[in-house]
Amino acid sequence: HSQSSAALANTIGPPTSVRAHFGLVGKLAGLVLVSALFCHGGTKSLAHASSPGSLFLRGTRNKRPQTSAVRALVNCSAFSPDGRNLITASDDGCVYVWGTKSGRLLWRLAGHKGPVKSCRFSPDGRLVASSSCDHTIRLWDVAKAKCLHVLKGHQRSVETVSFSPDSKQLASGGWDKRVILWEVQSGRNVRFLPGHCDSIQSSDFSPTSDSLATGSWDSTVHIWDLRASSPAVSFRNLEGHTGNISCLKYSASGLLASGSWDKTVRIWKPTTNNLLLQLRGHATWVNSLAFSPDELKLASAGYSRMVKVWDCLTGKCLETLKGMLDVAHACIFTPNGKLLVSGIADATR
Repeated sequence: HSQSSAALANTIGPPTSVRAHFGLVGKLAGLVLVSALFCHGGTKSLAHASSPGSLFLRGTRNKRPQTSAVRALVNCSAFSPDGRNLITASDDGCVYVWGTKSGRLLWRLAGHKGPVKSCRFSPDGRLVASSSCDHTIRLWDVAKAKCLHVLKGHQRSVETVSFSPDSKQLASGGWDKRVILWEVQSGRNVRFLPGHCDSIQSSDFSPTSDSLATGSWDSTVHIWDLRASSPAVSFRNLEGHTGNISCLKYSASGLLASGSWDKTVRIWKPTTNNLLLQLRGHATWVNSLAFSPDELKLASAGYSRMVKVWDCLTGKCLETLKGMLDVAHACIFTPNGKLLVSGIADATR
């Protein structure tokens, strides 16, 4: 785990085709920053790009690119539920909130004493959770740019945070191999969920909030039954991946997608432990997953310049988005079905 994720990720060759529109945003230290565009209906959709040492955003309505610099490595990014804002977690201990259309920096949320490893919007869009190497999680009021709670309970770096669909609970996990559930309103520790044999890297709540999925360096996905009274919380294993479970995403109907360092994506029916589809095609580990609103498509962003869109019924790859985007941090479908992607771009390619 001491090696950087960039060093561990495999490299791939030059792009052979461009299936998406890419707009040049800016350059810094050999990096070119782009906006990527993809929509099945042909309507142009905005996406974003970030890079180590800098973040540049551009809105499609702007005549001139607007740029703002983040002077530290960007570890993670996440979109608001409506796609109007983007947050980035940085090595400088700050979380940055950006307007996706204006490209402007809206807030700089400072307070962590170490690099911020994960960040997530609450489903109602009102809160942001950030986790850090300083062993803490912070809950922020987005509108006021105010820290509401500092959550303490982990003994090592906290690598993942996720909100329940009703925004009332928060789950966190990290290098101490423990999952902790928190009450958002009070910031109170509700329960510990021990069970993984290695560090926890990813998490997501089921759409009914009665289950929690967590992914680990032990190559398993645990499905925790939150209906059981504490501390007797049971879990089931989803096994089959051969690498760290780097991302998890539930669909609205309860299907679960898992992405791994083994370069595959799997779609499960967690209630029966059944594997429905195994999706192969990424050249590097999978960094982010997003179901379309109708659940017919799944987007997967690899730690590379490749974003794939899959048919959830057949497992067929519908589109491969390639171009100057070198590393994809996050992807999301907006409510009207447009795909937004944030990532790193390499000027040398």
